[in-house]
Amino acid sequence: MLPIFVVNNYGQFNHLILRMFRDLGIDARMVPNTLPPKEVAGSCRGIVLGGGPDIGKCGNSPLFLHLGVPVLGICLGLHIIAREFGGSVAPGRMGGYGPVEVELVERSGILEGYPERILVWASHADEVTVVPPGFHLLARSGVCAHEAIAYPEKKIFGLQWHPEVSHTKDGQRVYKNFDAICREYGI
Repeated sequence: MLPIFVVNNYGQFNHLILRMFRDLGIDARMVPNTLPPKEVAGSCRGIVLGGGPDIGKCGNSPLFLHLGVPVLGICLGLHIIAREFGGSVAPGRMGGYGPVEVELVERSGILEGYPERILVWASHADEVTVVPPGFHLLARSGVCAHEAIAYPEKKIFGLQWHPEVSHTKDGQRVYKNFDAICREYGI
């Protein structure tokens, strides 16, 4: 079975994403965001676009969204998804990292098995202000109207929060769900 690629967008938590997969017994590999899309295509069964400090340093990450494999965007990864598909991203009202209670609007797919509300750890320095066409709202909070979005038919998901950090309640479930989605994809 092919691995899941974790795309390094220079964020402080990208290695924790990789560690989470490995702790769950899921084959995953860190790859640079400068990797040519032709080297990614056919080499993985899913892609996680990790976080990072600046969308201007996201390399080829937007191109990876068009390879036909499931994609999960975390924080900056969500912003890359939103911009690439016609949404908007702007500075958030809160900024900084901290705890946020998130209301799950839809609890299937990437958020399968979660209760209606969860406590997460998130940065809101930037956030999605306009959801792209074709995407559905999965979660919101009093801090951010678009905490999670998805385009289920394309198997593209994005979260504002960091499931890989210990402060997020039951964060490993997101990565288990993503693995299940990638397995359903059939590679």
